[in-house]
Amino acid sequence: MSQKPRRSFLKKGLGLTALPLLGIAPRSGSLKVKNKNLKLSLNAYSFNASLRDNSLSLDGLFNFCAENAIPAIDLTAYYIKAYPEVPDDKLLYDIKKKAHYKGLDISGTGVRNDFTLGDAAQRKKEIKHVKDWIVAASKMGAPVLRVFAGKAKVQGAEWKELAEGVIEAMQECAVFGAENGVIVAMQNHNDFIKSADQVNYIMENVDEEWFGLVLDVGSYSLKDPYEEISENIYHAVNWQIKENINHFGEQKPVDLKRLMKIINRSDYNGYLPIETLGPGDPFEKVKHFLKAVRKSMG
Repeated sequence: MSQKPRRSFLKKGLGLTALPLLGIAPRSGSLKVKNKNLKLSLNAYSFNASLRDNSLSLDGLFNFCAENAIPAIDLTAYYIKAYPEVPDDKLLYDIKKKAHYKGLDISGTGVRNDFTLGDAAQRKKEIKHVKDWIVAASKMGAPVLRVFAGKAKVQGAEWKELAEGVIEAMQECAVFGAENGVIVAMQNHNDFIKSADQVNYIMENVDEEWFGLVLDVGSYSLKDPYEEISENIYHAVNWQIKENINHFGEQKPVDLKRLMKIINRSDYNGYLPIETLGPGDPFEKVKHFLKAVRKSMG
């Protein structure tokens, strides 16, 4: 598959001035935004265990966000009743209403999928799953649906071969996303996608207007993660800002000051969802990390 120019839709009339509205930051420094419009969001996965064992409800999660002045929630679809099936409209609209009453935007949602499956019929089912949740995201008012490339851990020629299937699936989903007003965004997840070069290969070959990157700061493991973030930031339409980065396979606390410098030098505008992982009280972990992120934002 030949590489196409990044964001060829710009030539079709969207115009460079519209880029900040989508949170898209070009590779070059040609478009500099003087006033950043960055807003925090909380990724629901921070409360994964509590949401799964029902010790925390979505109402409780929304209350926590409101009490801690978090402007938005990244509501992973796993925690919506009936997942992986899409619930009825009443539940989706109820989630939208409750979030609004707590002063929250739904900055995005996300699903589990695997586009690296070799069997075409299986991959077709995965595409349908993503499309179903694109419609659900639209009904909830989520502008972004996070998807994965897949779980396969391969290299070389085999990686390139599987990447062709991933690219085709992403293109189909992004076109469907455009029809429903939802940006489809791939998360780099340190499985099939491990490096900035691999992210760029997928992004530049998909080359669809309604396709972007959920930039996961904790999932680069092959090179300096901050250099990798800088290489991919111009694709970002959403984030997962985690407590730790994967520094050549070693978990180290994220350098928020350095990360924010990278973000502020870029043209990214929009939500910065935070996510805490690992042992400990998630309520306290989120509050602690939230304070640190706010401080780094100045």
